Amino acid sequence: MPLIGYARVSTEDQTPLPQSQALKSAGCAEIHEEQASGGNRARPVLARVLERVSKGDTLVVVRIDRLARSLSHLLEVIERLEAKGAFFRSIQDPIDTGSPQGKFTLQVLGAAAEFERALIRERTKAGLASARTKGRVGGNPGLRAKDPAALRKVRLARQDGYMERLNETAQDWVPQVRRLRPDLAWEDVVRIINGPLPEARRWTQSRLLRAVRAYVRDGFLPAEVLARAGRRETDDRLPAIIAGIKGADPDITLQAICERLESMRERTPRGRTRWQPSSVKMLLERAERLGLMPYESSQDQM
Repeated sequence: MPLIGYARVSTEDQTPLPQSQALKSAGCAEIHEEQASGGNRARPVLARVLERVSKGDTLVVVRIDRLARSLSHLLEVIERLEAKGAFFRSIQDPIDTGSPQGKFTLQVLGAAAEFERALIRERTKAGLASARTKGRVGGNPGLRAKDPAALRKVRLARQDGYMERLNETAQDWVPQVRRLRPDLAWEDVVRIINGPLPEARRWTQSRLLRAVRAYVRDGFLPAEVLARAGRRETDDRLPAIIAGIKGADPDITLQAICERLESMRERTPRGRTRWQPSSVKMLLERAERLGLMPYESSQDQM
């Protein structure tokens, strides 16, 4: 099975060379290096690696903390790999999802995480019940009194929390929205974004619109992405969708585009459910003639 290595350091003063050497010794022919904080989930190199792994590949790290600093993030990454039929291995930790022992270790970690969440919930409930018996009412006094300053502070805190959560998933949707809107309707944009994502990370149209409006408001996306999509000829819709998929991953193969279209339940021009690479190639060529292909992708087709 192809082994793909991932090495990460936190600061520019550190070097990923020892990790890369260990990964090479473990049999990784392809190694990706990144300088980023472990607490930052929106790492561009890691995002590209997770996007490009395919069935049978194994993502390898030297230690778990090089990939994730929290159990929830680790389980999230492994879930994305499993959705693609790929595996995960840590050289210095007893985790290899390609082996029964590694799968068991992962199940134990997942159970431990759920147990920890349950304990936190129970302690919180017990604390609130104890406070009520002593006549203390929880919550912010300013909020209970509907003080405008307190309400504004809570509103801003919630907004900051929402933006922080959006930033963790920005690599999943911002590039596609920037590239596809307003040329494609929101319905098609959502389907293209959701194509490579596991079920737990997929977007609804209303959630995506809320996120885009927040990014436009803060200047992270141009206001043009919210403009009304123009009417597109029926014959142009499929080339536009395929151009969007190709633009999101210039290295994607024709067969992979077929699989993506089938997962989106997009029918062929003849109304069939199964796609063939020849049909995709024909529509890519049509997309290029219509000027729908990004410049880089057009050059690759030549």
